[in-house]
Amino acid sequence: MEFHPQAQLKVAGVLEPIPADWARGGVHSELVARLSQGQAEEDPVMAAAAVGMSDLSDEILLNILRHVPVCDLLTNVAPVCQRLQTLCCDKSLLAHVCLSEEYTMDDQTVRHTLRQLSNHVQSLSLNGVYWLSSGAVDSVGRCKAVTHLDVSGWRLTALRLSRLLASLPLLRSLAFDVQPGFDAGKLAGEAVDRLSCLAELRQTLLTPSYGVVPCCAKLRKLMLQFDISDVTREGIGVSCHLMVGQSSVPHYEQLEEFSARLAPGEVFQSLLEGGVRDASRLLSLNLSGINHVPYSECRGADDQLLPSNMSRLASSCVNLRHLNLMHTHYHHEHASTLPPPAPHLCASLAQLQHLRSLTLTACALSDGVQSHHSAAQNSSPLLLRGLKKLPRVGFQNYKVGSDVGNQGDTTSGISQLAAGCLSLETLELIGPGFVSALPRLEPCTRASMEPRGMCAWARGVGDAHLAALGGMTRLRRLTLAGLPGVLRGTGLAHLVTQCKDLQVLSLANIGTLKIMNYNAALLEALRHCSQLRELRLEQPYLNANSSFFDALSCCCSLQRFCLISRNGSFEAAAAELFMGRCSRVVMCHMFTGGTLVACRNLQKTLLDRFLPERPGLSAVIYPIQHEDLPSVIRDIPLTLLDSTTLFQSHVAQPPRLSPW
Repeated sequence: MEFHPQAQLKVAGVLEPIPADWARGGVHSELVARLSQGQAEEDPVMAAAAVGMSDLSDEILLNILRHVPVCDLLTNVAPVCQRLQTLCCDKSLLAHVCLSEEYTMDDQTVRHTLRQLSNHVQSLSLNGVYWLSSGAVDSVGRCKAVTHLDVSGWRLTALRLSRLLASLPLLRSLAFDVQPGFDAGKLAGEAVDRLSCLAELRQTLLTPSYGVVPCCAKLRKLMLQFDISDVTREGIGVSCHLMVGQSSVPHYEQLEEFSARLAPGEVFQSLLEGGVRDASRLLSLNLSGINHVPYSECRGADDQLLPSNMSRLASSCVNLRHLNLMHTHYHHEHASTLPPPAPHLCASLAQLQHLRSLTLTACALSDGVQSHHSAAQNSSPLLLRGLKKLPRVGFQNYKVGSDVGNQGDTTSGISQLAAGCLSLETLELIGPGFVSALPRLEPCTRASMEPRGMCAWARGVGDAHLAALGGMTRLRRLTLAGLPGVLRGTGLAHLVTQCKDLQVLSLANIGTLKIMNYNAALLEALRHCSQLRELRLEQPYLNANSSFFDALSCCCSLQRFCLISRNGSFEAAAAELFMGRCSRVVMCHMFTGGTLVACRNLQKTLLDRFLPERPGLSAVIYPIQHEDLPSVIRDIPLTLLDSTTLFQSHVAQPPRLSPW
């Protein structure tokens, strides 16, 4: 076997395991550089025991190449030598290709990659690749062997979709967005024939439309997802009813699976009463908004999650992996008076040993005695409207170095969760009255939210509770929103030092909204977030100054950053310096109280300087109170809006733009 003169790769001793994060979040420069340039070990002591690349088996090399993005695999690694060229074309590497988060790709790279994939790839995802020109879609037509295709997030007209379908004779699974103006009546006859052979279809309806459903008579799997910015809750129900029942739509005798993202309904009581044949097979359950009565201090027990029901749920749905309890209430002291006595909500949830993601209402973690005392002090309607200063009765301020277990029973619920749900990786702790400051895509959700003001029980969740969350050491995604009881944020700093693998962090309306009272703790926490890939901060008085961006620069793995601060400001020079330091950042969205001129200048500076080297860069800097903000938000790529910019729960919900 002959190598390029500069292609000797030395691996000293035993192969080190490849970090899991190499497979996601972009190119690992050292691995690609060594494979493409053949850098050798410089240590003469290790050279004698080193193993040359020619001594490694094909199986080991394939294991390594599996962690190299496909664009680099074909462009930089394959040309090194004949052996690598053969291995890079191995079916195991090229049969299933996802280009969704390859932010360094430009149009030319994609066309070159698809040209080389044309005879190999069977499953291809260009999901949410928003930065490429529409002409790049036509290059997909080269991949004649494709059976599964996901082009969600791309603007496809009926004409362009017709050309795409006509070039893919083996296509059996399609995912795409139905944009405003899409007219299925303009599809070519050959495209209609291709659609009639589809077995699986996923449509995201961005406008009231049937899309291509009437053309797909042989579907076995149909998934409908709705952007309900222009559709009311009632409209969605009618649309779904017509979609499967109107005479102009084929009867799907072969349909095995049908799912749609709808407004929440009565799913829960039927489940408890045996409406599901085998509840143990249920893996995902969304009970968001199950309490429909607006919050008040006179809320009755019937308006809350009943501990007995949650206990029955945990007993029957033993294999549940994803559970969403957003926009609900659970007050344990009230619940404990109901006969017969039932375990705390967290004790019931702790039985779900397979639980991987959970959205929990903040008041469920509140200590009964102290929170009730706080509720009594804060029960005045005027107080809830912010017309009087809230007394700090019952609030916990965690001190660094103190033993969380000695804080009484205030964190016992979290301790039960941490002990029982050992597989929990995603946790969303959201106050029942939290509403994001950004315009939302879900007006139905906004309409069903609580009136202004926070459930008094949620005020009992403070720094001690945040610190106790550090016991969930396997957390990868954490959302904390609407927690007014946090005083200094010291518990947050303790939390991130314990959860060392935290990759996604979203903080919104923590502590008082009149000042930024946890700024010091936030800066300290950011300095420990070396694995963080995505950060969303929403706080009315958060100033993005040089100290903030210095701390943020410690997040060396950061890719997506979003800041929402109605009365905050930013330092443009510090933001530019941060973007230069963190070379992986491909999304920088800031909506603050800055002037329009200052925002536009910073946005232009970031795009002019960094866009050439980061083709997928999305830099949006805009005043949050400007009248044109809604139109600016509509122009943001949907995949970024859905995942980061707009606040929403990501638990037990079908991902709008993820690979099928």
